[in-house]
Amino acid sequence: MDINQWFKKTNKDYYGGTLMMLIGCGAVARGIDYHIGTLTQMGPGYYPVGVGVLLALVGAAIALQASRSAPAVERAEQAPEWRGWLCIVSSLIAFVVLGEYGGLLPATFAIVFISALGDRQNTLKSALVLSLSMVMVCLIVFWWALEIQFPLFRWG
Repeated sequence: MDINQWFKKTNKDYYGGTLMMLIGCGAVARGIDYHIGTLTQMGPGYYPVGVGVLLALVGAAIALQASRSAPAVERAEQAPEWRGWLCIVSSLIAFVVLGEYGGLLPATFAIVFISALGDRQNTLKSALVLSLSMVMVCLIVFWWALEIQFPLFRWG
């Protein structure tokens, strides 16, 4: 059996979960080099360590679930989903540009709205409702609760 057949027979989620665990552990290892701090006074290493731990835990859950299940059924070769790729990349670019020149709320609206359009099952109405909902969550969490120093609107 050659290597291609072996990879097709094994469960790819197992390898994806393992890779996520390795990346998460690497983020934790690098983040510990910085001052972690406490929940009330976070240091520069707090966020990388937190995200690394979460990534490693999710990766472990995926790998465990994949090792218990049968290998995935082969799907017919499909063309790449260009609409999704284009919308996600465009939304990231829009967030950066609007974050710099428009503020937090327009940038948040743009990233969610454009990304939602990447899903063929979403309508304009559902993307609009999702975007406005996330703008409200962003307003409450980042501006009001965390008091992040990012202007809501910036003109110019």
